[in-house]
Amino acid sequence: METLERTLEWHDNMLKMIDQRLLPLEYVIRTYTDYLESAEAIQVMVIRGVPAIGAAAAFGMALAALNSSALSRSDLLRDLESAAEVLRKSRPTAVNLFWAIDRMLHTATDESLESASDMREALVREAQRIADEDVEVNKRMAEHGAALIKDGDTILTHCNAGALATVDYGTALGVIRMAHEQGKRIQAFADETRPRLQGARLTAWELMRLGIDPTLIAANDAAYYMRQGTINIIFVGSDRTAANGDVANKIGTYKLAVLAKENGIPFYPVVPTSTIDLSLANGDLIPIEERDEHEVTEIGGVRIAPYGIKVGNPAFDVTPQRYVTGIVTENGIAYPPFEVSLRRVVSRE
Repeated sequence: METLERTLEWHDNMLKMIDQRLLPLEYVIRTYTDYLESAEAIQVMVIRGVPAIGAAAAFGMALAALNSSALSRSDLLRDLESAAEVLRKSRPTAVNLFWAIDRMLHTATDESLESASDMREALVREAQRIADEDVEVNKRMAEHGAALIKDGDTILTHCNAGALATVDYGTALGVIRMAHEQGKRIQAFADETRPRLQGARLTAWELMRLGIDPTLIAANDAAYYMRQGTINIIFVGSDRTAANGDVANKIGTYKLAVLAKENGIPFYPVVPTSTIDLSLANGDLIPIEERDEHEVTEIGGVRIAPYGIKVGNPAFDVTPQRYVTGIVTENGIAYPPFEVSLRRVVSRE
């Protein structure tokens, strides 16, 4: 069976990705040769997780360049801008999507590139550079975050912010992984994360493969274990973090943060600086994706709700910064006041 060392990889001018919709029961690799296919893969969540989405978008731009029939640099740039518009619409909350696309467009406008062929080669190199940098960033974040974990701690995480959510290693789950690799005796609790069950399907699968014995709980169980004193610290990911420290992450994160505050449990988002959007003053300005109603009314294709019922399905919620203990980045941990500390960590990049 073909396997990948990373969540997504570039081979022979093709993009290969693990189909995360099928895990943990099936391990299937999809191959993409066109940017429209890669945009659809992002939208339907073959690939998910902000850093992974950013890399997939970058490789999508590389595919757009390779498939374009343009002979001149100006014509190729027009084709790239058209591809960028399609890719931008695939997941509106994920800021790395826009960051990666803009970075690819910036590469395409480099005046030192003399021909359309030079542009194509440069774009492939830049997409691979974005992917490689993500792995390095994740490991740096993991080192900072692991320093917060004590020997014997029980850690709660939400959704999936592991290697599958990134190119490799992981953000919030990368912190847990690093603590484990450092020899700390830890336990990890993963909540199931309705409606798409990323915690049950993906995080539990990753933790078991890493040799970290996980406990899977229903999302509604978190308050019980916090009140019992079982949970010592919480790490989550982030799809976009505003300048004031408000954090948009998978739906249900806000609830966990409020419960953590009530029970005196430290709450840390793990956030690459590429996910910090200093152009947004606060989290109320972050666009929240509303997804298909069938994600709520069905589980694994089995209908669980009455036909005709109205459904709300926001993919993300925003945790106000007052519930955030600190924000782990590859450049260190930002603490309140976040308006100052987040600018500092971003400026170190």
